[in-house]
Amino acid sequence: MGMPGGSMGMPGGSMGMPSGMPMGTMGGAGTTPPPVPSGSAIGPGGTVIPGPPPQFEQSYIENILRMNLGKTGTFYMTYENNSQWNAKVFTGIVEAAGRDHIIIVDGTTGQRIILLTLNLDYITFNEPLNYQYPGVTGTAVPGR
Repeated sequence: MGMPGGSMGMPGGSMGMPSGMPMGTMGGAGTTPPPVPSGSAIGPGGTVIPGPPPQFEQSYIENILRMNLGKTGTFYMTYENNSQWNAKVFTGIVEAAGRDHIIIVDGTTGQRIILLTLNLDYITFNEPLNYQYPGVTGTAVPGR
């Protein structure tokens, strides 16, 4: 005499399916789901709902400077309420840049200077810059 209930009523029993096979693989043997790009979702019926387009690095000063490490720039800074000097100019090679600071190396002394972007007015370079913005690839304009 067999066990009460047998294997017929038990999940994963021998109803024509190998035990341990996931339920979702029954129908389309050998079919694979559609590829889902990162950030996309799968909607009802298994359709892929496209996510947002790929993000480019935003055009903040630190990102622009990071794309131009090793280039020499002239940094124009303003220091309000400073009795010794209100404005100062620094020239150096861009070594690093963060959200609130820029590190340059003085080409003649080798001294490293940390500049706070809070005080930055503008920067000049005497060579073409690497620059990317969403949908725009920066390239040097010949003769400029």
